[in-house]
Amino acid sequence: MSGQSTANRVAETYGLSKLGARTLPRFDSPDAAILEAFPNRNPERDYVVVFDYPEFTSLCPVTGQPDYGAIRVTYVPDTCCVESKSFKLYMTAFRNSAAFMEELTNRITGDLILLLKPRRMTVEGRFNARGGTGITVRVEHLDRELPPERQERLSRLW
Repeated sequence: MSGQSTANRVAETYGLSKLGARTLPRFDSPDAAILEAFPNRNPERDYVVVFDYPEFTSLCPVTGQPDYGAIRVTYVPDTCCVESKSFKLYMTAFRNSAAFMEELTNRITGDLILLLKPRRMTVEGRFNARGGTGITVRVEHLDRELPPERQERLSRLW
């Protein structure tokens, strides 16, 4: 953070309640309010951010048995980025949530789009085999408000 004033650092982290907190409430169910964002310090540049969450757990809505998998979130930020500790807490909150894998992956995508309004995002859930069948769910988002040449450039970046 060299060259950045103390006032800018404070402004950048204002409102982040989970980062650096000594104690946190338990998050027993997923809620978009768990997620926090901070300003993108390079909004003029297109770049890719990748979050890998290899220990995702939820419950099968039919049997109540645990489902295990990995979630990968890849996005090009616009004006803000997701704060990693809040992301971890949000993902952990799914462990007692009963839903099909398709629903979970779409919900994660929707919550992150609402928070970040990214230029582009892909959320991929790779779920471990149950009954001999593994499932991968991939959800794509591209900001259609961007000019076509910008959308094309983002596709090449991807």
